[in-house]
This record gives sequence, structure tokens and C-alpha cells, in this order.
Amino acid sequence: MRIAVIGLGYVGLPLATALSEHFETLGYDIDAARIDELKAGHDRTGELSPERLGAARLGLSADAADLEGADIFIVAVPTPLDAEKRPDLGALLAASETVGARLGSGAAVVYESTVWPGVTEEICVPVLERASGLAAGTDFHVGYAPERMNPGDPAHGIAHITKVVAGQTPEVAERLAALYGALNGGNVFIARDIRTAEAAKAIENAQRDINIAFVNEVAQLFSTLGLSTHDVLDAARTKWNFLDFTPGLVGGHCIGVDPYYLAHRAVEVGHDPQIILAGRRTNDAMGAFVADQIERRLGTAEGPVLILGVTFKENVPDVRNSQVPGMVAQLAARGIETAVHDPIADADEVKTRHGIRLLPGLEGAGPYACVLGAVAHAPYRAFTSATFASLLAPGGLVVDIKNMWRDTALPGGLRRWTL
Repeated sequence: MRIAVIGLGYVGLPLATALSEHFETLGYDIDAARIDELKAGHDRTGELSPERLGAARLGLSADAADLEGADIFIVAVPTPLDAEKRPDLGALLAASETVGARLGSGAAVVYESTVWPGVTEEICVPVLERASGLAAGTDFHVGYAPERMNPGDPAHGIAHITKVVAGQTPEVAERLAALYGALNGGNVFIARDIRTAEAAKAIENAQRDINIAFVNEVAQLFSTLGLSTHDVLDAARTKWNFLDFTPGLVGGHCIGVDPYYLAHRAVEVGHDPQIILAGRRTNDAMGAFVADQIERRLGTAEGPVLILGVTFKENVPDVRNSQVPGMVAQLAARGIETAVHDPIADADEVKTRHGIRLLPGLEGAGPYACVLGAVAHAPYRAFTSATFASLLAPGGLVVDIKNMWRDTALPGGLRRWTL
């Protein structure tokens, strides 16, 4: 059995590498530079080490002609939002065109990209049929196997999580269960049908978004009441059925995106998605809330605000859909100058994507009126009292929205605020 994985990002590359240990596997990406980097043993996402890449029996190509003859095509391309927060299926449709043009009789096409219920069969299948001249359900089949990758979290990698699969027919579903089961010891759940699997993926992250939104809302309330949200959570989580979520900026490609896909479908069928979008409104507004708090608390401290971290998640270099650039803009709108540092983000990408020039380092930087811990990268967690003394002006403010420095003593005269 020959497998082709289309899209070698945070999801596709680890998946293709794992599959290559069991099957003949080709990893395909339209980014030729990405392919060259991978062949040289460098993964810019940081998910795979050079040693793991070098040991993998994975074929790599940016030439779509090399997809010919695959028995199973796995599509793992991004499904982001556009500037108006509407679903953008451009990459998914382009990948379907590419696959359809190389699709042979008897093959199966599996989608891993997050979508709303119905996209695979109602939108992708017609593209595949048109590009291939073949009939779905007769000449080829489709399936859906939603990704559950958690970047930067090896404890929940492919081999350690339950994989959900669904097929156009029971036979296809069993075929996919055997394929993915080879990677995780058979820990596979076969969903009733493709639309069910699509919906399950959408609500997994929408549910998490709503739970975080609740904690973010009470964090705003507790700030007004002079309470520490983290002290409150310490007490509340002693109850056996308390759901343990923490406040902060909510970005990334799942939690900050999937609710909009689900809401899009809801509106299409005439349903008003009040709860789904309420969570998004709260979480999208957190950057403005933090900017307001900084403006209120800066006082007479002199110097700009130093923002630590620009990626969407700690210890991961991905800056797509990060909420930090929005907070930078919120501070700028209040006339507050900022400087941004991130030890693992690619400075060129940050400049191109967000128009932010990263500091090359923190040595000799400052003094700053405020140090804002936005992303809990490991180097920031290691900050000490002396670190803050070197960075902050007298009377400076430490803003710790990730609860990194709760137990770190601050030098005399410095102030602290956290969610």
C-alpha cells in the first residue's frame, strides 16, 4: 500500500513520518523550500529532530506528478479564516484539485483538515470527481480522519491518542482503521459517518474555547474585585468535577478557528449560534482587556512595554493566528510604545506576517516601564528577581498573564498584575 500525505506542516509531517515506518509513504508540499529543508534534516516547526528526519524512510517531493499511483491520499492542509473571520477553504480545494488530477481507480482520499459538517462530501468530492473524471463511491472512495495533533506536546502525539476515522462505506472505514491503527496499537474509533466525524472535530475545540472564555470572563470580574484568578482556581479545582481551565490569550489553528467553522454552518442552515460565538467574542477581546489594564497601571514609570513572546503557544515557533500582535496594536492605539522579544519565533516571518520587528536579545535592553509575559516559553519561566531588576525602570510593572512568575519575588518598588 502506497500512501501520499499532502501538506507537511505541524500535522502532515509527523503523520507522514509515522506512516513511513509501516508503509511506503510520500510527503508532498507545494513549498519547494520546505521540501529542501526537510531533505537537509531541518524542520522549521520544531516537531521533528534532525535525527528523526534523517532516520525516516519518507519520500519527499514538491512535484505533484510524484503523487501518481498512491493508494491512499491523506490531505492535511490548513483551513484558516480570512480577514473577516470567515472559513477559507482555498488550500483544501487546491489540494483536492491536485489529488483529483492524480487519482486512480480504487484509491481512497482521506481528509484530516478541520471543516464544518458536510464539507468532505458536499464540497471536496465534486472537486475530486471533476478533476479525475471518476465517480466517488464507485471508482474511488473518501474518508475523514480529523487531526488531533497538539504542537509541542509529545505526550499526546500520534502514537498516544485515540484516532477517529470515518468512511464513505463501512469497508473504507475499516481500511482506514487498519491504516491508522498501525500507528497507535489499534486505538481507533470508527464514527457513524463522515459528517459525524467532521462535527466531532469541530465541537472538541469549540467546547474548549467556551470553557476558556468562561474563565477569561471571571478573570476580568476578579480583576475588578481585587481577587487573583489563580488563587480562586486553586480553591475551586479541589472539587472533583471542576473543569480546570486557565485564563489567557486564545490563538492557534484550532481553538481560535474551529468555532467559526461550526458557526458558519449553523448560519447556513438557519440556526443562530449564540453560545459558540459568545465564547469567541470573549476570547477575542482579551488583548484589549489586558491593554486597558496596562494603561491604567503604568502610572509614572518611564519607557516602553516589553512584550515577551509572540507565538500562539509556549515552546512552539508558530506565529500564525497568535493573539499577541493584536495586543501590540491595542497598546499602540493607546499611545503605548512596545518592544517584542521571542527566542524561538522566526524574526523574518514575524516581520513579514505581522509587521513586528523582534528584539535580537534581552542583554542590555531596557529599562522598560512594563514587562508583559504573554507566552510561557521555557526561558521566560526561568526569570529571577535579578532579571526583572535588570529590565524594569524604578516603579516598573510586571504583567504576568500566563502565571509564570507567581512565586518569583520582585525587587523592591516593582509592581505586579496578573489575570
